[in-house]
Amino acid sequence: MSPPTLVYDDDCGVCSHAARFVDRRAAIDIVGFSELTDALRARLPPDYEDCAHFVTDETTYSCGAAMERAYERTGLLPSQFFPLFRRVPGYVPVREFVYRVVASNRPLISQLLP
Repeated sequence: MSPPTLVYDDDCGVCSHAARFVDRRAAIDIVGFSELTDALRARLPPDYEDCAHFVTDETTYSCGAAMERAYERTGLLPSQFFPLFRRVPGYVPVREFVYRVVASNRPLISQLLP
């Protein structure tokens, strides 16, 4: 079983910051859009440049689900919390809404990052 891969927009400061955070804390391969192989690109949706993706041997998660799966591997929170979060009614739409808010405000958010 190969390690999962986080695919992200390496032209985006916020995205790169998040990818470095995950890379320092988890056994995950990190690949920017500019470094995609044909095999990895084939595992992504056609509109892959719209958000991040978390690719495992079994499946591909996109957008908020991708970042959730990546952060789950960091140990930031006990891993038991994430399956519980996913069962909370309304959690998934809120997760995706937050992802979209961050994605839509990347220039502003990048100014707030160290």
